[in-house]
Amino acid sequence: MKARLQSLVEWLDHRTGIESAVRHFLYEDIPASSGWHQVFGSVAMFLILVQAFTGIMLAFNYAPTPGEAYNSLRYILTEVTAGRLMRGLHHWGASMIIVVVVMHMVQVFLWGAYKKPREATWIAGVVLLLVTLAFGLTGYLLPWDNRAYWGTVVTTQIAGMAPGLGKYAQALMGASGGVGVVTFARFYGLHVLVLPPVTMILIAAHVYLVRRHGVAPAPSDEGLPKKKFFPGQVFKDTIAIFIAFAILFTLAIAARVPLEQLADPTDTSYIPRPEWYFLFLFQTLKLFEGPLEVVGAVVLPGLAVLTLILVPFIDRGQVVRVAKRTTAIAVVLLAAIGWAGLTTVAVATTPKAASVEVDYSAPTDWMQLSPEEMAGVAYFREENCANCHQVGDQGNAIGPDLTRRPIKRDAAWMIAHFKRPSSLRPGSSMPPIQLSDAQLNSLAAFLLKLNDRNASALENAPEFATRGAVLYQANHCGACHMVNGMGMKVGPVLNGLGKRQSRNWVIGHFQDPQKLAPGTIMPPYKLPPQDLETLTSYLFALPDGQ
Repeated sequence: MKARLQSLVEWLDHRTGIESAVRHFLYEDIPASSGWHQVFGSVAMFLILVQAFTGIMLAFNYAPTPGEAYNSLRYILTEVTAGRLMRGLHHWGASMIIVVVVMHMVQVFLWGAYKKPREATWIAGVVLLLVTLAFGLTGYLLPWDNRAYWGTVVTTQIAGMAPGLGKYAQALMGASGGVGVVTFARFYGLHVLVLPPVTMILIAAHVYLVRRHGVAPAPSDEGLPKKKFFPGQVFKDTIAIFIAFAILFTLAIAARVPLEQLADPTDTSYIPRPEWYFLFLFQTLKLFEGPLEVVGAVVLPGLAVLTLILVPFIDRGQVVRVAKRTTAIAVVLLAAIGWAGLTTVAVATTPKAASVEVDYSAPTDWMQLSPEEMAGVAYFREENCANCHQVGDQGNAIGPDLTRRPIKRDAAWMIAHFKRPSSLRPGSSMPPIQLSDAQLNSLAAFLLKLNDRNASALENAPEFATRGAVLYQANHCGACHMVNGMGMKVGPVLNGLGKRQSRNWVIGHFQDPQKLAPGTIMPPYKLPPQDLETLTSYLFALPDGQ
């Protein structure tokens, strides 16, 4: 058997040369000073492969047209096996690549490994960093939710500021008349058709140049005997890759990537924010106003990129130990402080969202519930009913499963049961529920509506929505308004309210209806500010078209 395997390997090597290539790769000589500080390149390569794999997995169920893109992504997140995991790996992997590539470039910069004859290797690395950022920019639009749409609007507007070339840049992105179908098609084409082969070519060139000139040795390392890439450095690279993947997998599992509502070009109140790695640039733009905006948007970033490319030609001195490269260390520290400071200020000054942020990547059955049924969700949670009753996969099985076992009683029987469980079911261990009749009626309405298809409402209904529904019911808003087909039409239907009025207008209308709508019969509501915010948030989260 061993002889046959050896014969097969020899046949493959004779025809393809693959065994010789692998041996040459693994047993290449590297400097004695090589070690843990040089693992970032291998980690970056691994993360790029993860991005390629997860991107392909997502593409199998992704529809590359604006409206269908959003719906297909919701399908991936809610229906496809491991779809949420794939998206999490792809999303957080994009951020990790940028972190690792920057760390790799910082390590090369501090060690002075860009000096002659490795200038081209450094330049290829800078271009790879720019391509990585381009992946982030073009992929940002593809979910086609509000966050993606308005973030891309800002991006295209910044591109339009380039002196002399702005209008051509916008035309190239298909955004001359605003972000739309053409913009989406071109961003998608760049993301999946142009940038991947460009990345492969750049990686191949970068690896070739590294192999051609070798790993940069420490200044005192030239006279020491070299060591082989395998097994020592391979072991270190493997451990680093394992740690990186463990971090990435944990993020993909624990940190849910939200999906906002479908992109709405009319929602001018939306406050766009870029990804975290562009926040420093976003904050820099605020330092320049009017005609000077082009300085922060184009001139400074352009000079920064040009400086990175010219580093090998600016610093032409002899390679010295890292501890003696005080100028390089100072540059890195100043850059880190500047980036961290601008990013921190950008996060701290982020204004409160003008609209309610709902995670549409989770089931949204709760949106279809009436206010009374939504209030019932709040009371179900308050009374800890899940301690005894199972709802789908949640809760305990002490009492009956409230979704798989149909409730054949009416609301009157259920309210009586809530008040005196043992009188209707002798021997029941259920304690009486101390709620008012109106609150018990809401709880009964929810349980009567509950089934195995909408049980996710319990798990996914946000707290602001359930509390807002409680306030809606407590203030008898349904006596004049209709929500999700329930209530009266004395006043306007409240579905789609966020498209018709601003948040401040609605809050002001609650406080003084006559001021904003003279002649209205609606009385003023003297609610605490937090209750007004919660009620308004609930109304703004209601679906349209009911």
